[in-house]
Amino acid sequence: MADLNKIVDDLRAEGAALDALVADLPESEWATPTPAEGWTVAHQIGHLAWTDRAALSAATDEDAFTAQLAEAWKNPYGFVDEGAEIEARRPPQELLADWRETRDKLAAVLREVPVGTKLPWYGPPMSAASMATARLMETWAHGRDVAEALGAVSVATDRLQHIARLGVRTRDFAYGVNQLTPPAEEFRVELVAPDGAVWAWGPADAAQRVSGSAEDFCLLVTQRVHRGDTALRTTGDDAEQWLGIAQAFAGPSGTGRESSDSAAAETVQ
Repeated sequence: MADLNKIVDDLRAEGAALDALVADLPESEWATPTPAEGWTVAHQIGHLAWTDRAALSAATDEDAFTAQLAEAWKNPYGFVDEGAEIEARRPPQELLADWRETRDKLAAVLREVPVGTKLPWYGPPMSAASMATARLMETWAHGRDVAEALGAVSVATDRLQHIARLGVRTRDFAYGVNQLTPPAEEFRVELVAPDGAVWAWGPADAAQRVSGSAEDFCLLVTQRVHRGDTALRTTGDDAEQWLGIAQAFAGPSGTGRESSDSAAAETVQ
């Protein structure tokens, strides 16, 4: 069983790591473009504040969240960008203070969710541990975008294990949002952790296999990197297909990132 307090502790640590990148950022630099097309640093933090607020609502006021969910699905491919845009217009220090307060409240609330309770979300309902993992995944992914935009060095930590596990568990979800039938057989996933340990999921004798660095896998399932720009290895056509559509986040299928070769070609042109 997942250790809820450990996940929440790691969620708080991931939030603190990103907070440190922007805490002393001059107001003008909040407009710095990030790798997510059309999103600045302010959009990235705004999205996290907006989504953490939604998660807090899901955990404390299901009726209010259900109403918000119904409103969001009126614009399923645009509500995320719309929310980020609204938040990004706020004064940076006001936005940052709101995100800090919201993520602190969310962490405290998630610790108190009764075992067995399922919280509503934009994808399938989830436990408090799964919600905390999802928030950690998003905080890390958007934090990578901010770090890249600001030229900061991202250091991989063992917190990636939560994200990798989520990436493995959402295999069938990724097939579903792409209108594909998931393979019936389980896959074997073996990933090298930042400290050199090996994290593994699935039967040891599975025919379909994925291996490589945990960081590459986490970047791929959060769609922060193109499949061709990873060193992940596969055995089996189904495993390779999965890496082309992998998605650990809820909502419609993502568009992913273009390959470095494509970006280089555009620059030359």
